[in-house]
Amino acid sequence: MSFETSFKALSDPVRRKILQLLKNGPMSAGDIANHFNMTKATISYHLNMLKKADLIEEEHEKNFIYYSLNTSIIEEIMSWLVDLKGDHDEKE
Repeated sequence: MSFETSFKALSDPVRRKILQLLKNGPMSAGDIANHFNMTKATISYHLNMLKKADLIEEEHEKNFIYYSLNTSIIEEIMSWLVDLKGDHDEKE
């Protein structure tokens, strides 16, 4: 995983909202698109950016594709951020 790719994907508010939607469970592209006032092609672009960053996964079920969070990547990013913060709360 490339942090650069992940953070670039996270920099867009639409993609962050998609991740917020997916935290409640898998959704189809159509279900995700219903939460936005933009074309399905634009939603597809954002989903592809999130997939390239490994922030979401897709599962094919009959004629549908369901998207879900890739929690292992989210946890890796969170771990890195916590480590970056360090223990600045402790007083010497």
